[in-house]
Amino acid sequence: MSRKKKSRKPGSNPEPVVAVTRNRSQADVDGRLRKRLKKRKGQKSGSRHSEGKEVKQGTGSAKLDPRLGSKKKIPLIVEPKKKPTKVERRLSAEQELEMLENDAQLNVLLDRIESGENLGAGLQKYVDEKLDRIEKLMNQLGLMEPEYDEEEMFEEPVSAPSKKASSDDELLSQFEDVDMDQFKG
Repeated sequence: MSRKKKSRKPGSNPEPVVAVTRNRSQADVDGRLRKRLKKRKGQKSGSRHSEGKEVKQGTGSAKLDPRLGSKKKIPLIVEPKKKPTKVERRLSAEQELEMLENDAQLNVLLDRIESGENLGAGLQKYVDEKLDRIEKLMNQLGLMEPEYDEEEMFEEPVSAPSKKASSDDELLSQFEDVDMDQFKG
């Protein structure tokens, strides 16, 4: 038998031609688009010298790269923070006390309390905190007068031994002579 040459012409082959029609889904279309874009990666073809001229022209008007960093100077030696002196602390305490005494809201709330009005829990807490802070500052600045009970004012102060004891025996005798009833409440 002689050899038959294959031909692509329809009808030359006695076999029926089956045409496959394909429905393209969205995934196929997206895949083809990604494949086409992937092929176009990289720089445009051309001379490497031509790109340098474009960059020089574009830097004047274009924004600088934000990745370059800050121009703020960073100290290489960290100096310890200076602690405020006693005078500076006293001045700051005086300023805070002045601010609290001139606080308009606190003054209004104190006037309401003096007139016999009951404040809510939140306002009462606010007043208590501010008054406690004022008391602490006055104690710190030495402006607070010591409070005496009426009983203490009429009692004679307890006299402490005036001379220093030099030996253990003298100290023991002083301890035994102390009247413990004075310290009971």
